[in-house]
Amino acid sequence: MTNTALTANPVLRVPPARPADAAAYFRASLAFHADVSDVAAALAAGGDPGFVVVDSRSTESWDQGHIPGAIHLPTALIPEQAGQLLDRSVPVVTYCWGPGCNGATRAALALAELGYQVKEMLGGFEYWAREGFEAETWQGSERRPADPLTAPVDSDNCGC
Repeated sequence: MTNTALTANPVLRVPPARPADAAAYFRASLAFHADVSDVAAALAAGGDPGFVVVDSRSTESWDQGHIPGAIHLPTALIPEQAGQLLDRSVPVVTYCWGPGCNGATRAALALAELGYQVKEMLGGFEYWAREGFEAETWQGSERRPADPLTAPVDSDNCGC
């Protein structure tokens, strides 16, 4: 391709990173993020998953549905309540509503600033529900049908 063709191409206008730089970036990304399927698989394996899940949404959202076993800790309350609810030696996975919300990112930042090891769950509760995983509500447990566009064909993993 010529330079003119490259600059006209919106994907290649900025060339891809060198492979070593790309590997470092993606390795770092995995240190900061977990996806819904991986969190669900770790929780379903039984025993201690080695992390705690924190729902950073409002009480109203929590009541509509949340990940079983999650701790409810709205982002605004993290500075005053995290020390009472969380052990600094246990990694935390935060989530909020979904990809269009940065509440889990803000919660992860607040926890990291307090000295917690933290990852953000990509997809949030929206994708937890869309993938058909069990949720707890004030009325008990429920499982919604999986959205075929988001749920893995193999219920144990997405194959990636």
